Amino acid sequence: MLKYLIEKEFKQIRRNSFLPRLILFMPCLTMLVLPWAASMEVRNINLAVVDNDRSAYSGRLTEKASASAYFNLVDVASSYEEAMEGVESGQTDIILEIPEKFERRLTTEGAAQVLIAANAVNGTKGGLGSSYLTAIVNDFPADLRNETAAQSRISAAPAVRITPQYKFNPHLNYQVYMVPALMVMLLTIVCGFMPALNIVSEKEIGTIEQINVSPVGKFQFILAKLIPYWVIGFVVLSISFVLAWLVYGLVPAGNLLTIYAGMALYVLTVSGLGLLVSNTSDTMQQAMFVMFFFMIVLILMSGLFTPISSMPGWAQKITLFNPLRYFIQIMRMIYLKGSGFADLLTQFSALAVFTVTINLWAVLSYRKNR
Repeated sequence: MLKYLIEKEFKQIRRNSFLPRLILFMPCLTMLVLPWAASMEVRNINLAVVDNDRSAYSGRLTEKASASAYFNLVDVASSYEEAMEGVESGQTDIILEIPEKFERRLTTEGAAQVLIAANAVNGTKGGLGSSYLTAIVNDFPADLRNETAAQSRISAAPAVRITPQYKFNPHLNYQVYMVPALMVMLLTIVCGFMPALNIVSEKEIGTIEQINVSPVGKFQFILAKLIPYWVIGFVVLSISFVLAWLVYGLVPAGNLLTIYAGMALYVLTVSGLGLLVSNTSDTMQQAMFVMFFFMIVLILMSGLFTPISSMPGWAQKITLFNPLRYFIQIMRMIYLKGSGFADLLTQFSALAVFTVTINLWAVLSYRKNR
């Protein structure tokens, strides 16, 4: 009986002209577009400079800031008030004001002050922009010392050379961090929304009544709904692996089979959640709204974009009940660190608990009238 139910599900998917295309289109769109758009890196910051000194050093500092890959020099204002007009109109993100006697103080005293004013409506952009510009300004005296050497009147203080070493992501490429997590988000959307609409669609067209009067048990019925999306999850993730390798040169540092093992549990979890929503919904619209609410909460509180450690304490406790959190940790740890199954035992155990609990709930919530 289970075999024929699974065949029915696959035939329904194949007869729908939209779903097979969606299964192929979604991984391509997600892997080719989102890693470039969903980035926490801040670039193209519009910079305005107020040069009150108009000296050789102030000009060189302006050139050094504008030559950075992070800043676009959009205005050289004659006064701070004029530069603020650009900030208020949205044309300028950050202001660098160089005071009078900047060069004189730098050469005679070895230190000088500048003003950095950032538009902090977007706190992340304002904070990172100020940090980038501060680093450029702090490096400026060292550049002068290296160029002028013995002829410079700036004291050559002993220096400590720092050689940074970045583990697991040596080039600090944000795409390396995001691509594995975006694969998880893709699985969540495809294998969560499609089952959520499955039973509801059968309710609306009336075929669910034929199942209700058949000898098919609840467990068989739910299992037949889960297995096709479990297979689809393997297909979607495999396409994502190939695209990540071809486009970004990313391959897992760990065992690929460990990822598939985690995916097997995770897809059953999100598909079971979709079926649970479908069981308790009477219309497609109702199922869509409920599932959309769950997806937004799960994605935002999973550590996909922002670290869980940066969240408030109460939010961190809520994330313990989020299966998306654990599979993202599995993906990133295997992809970037090469972690093995023993290192991920906590995450696998949590996913196993979610899989059993949610799917058992889905079986019990299915109302079969015989």
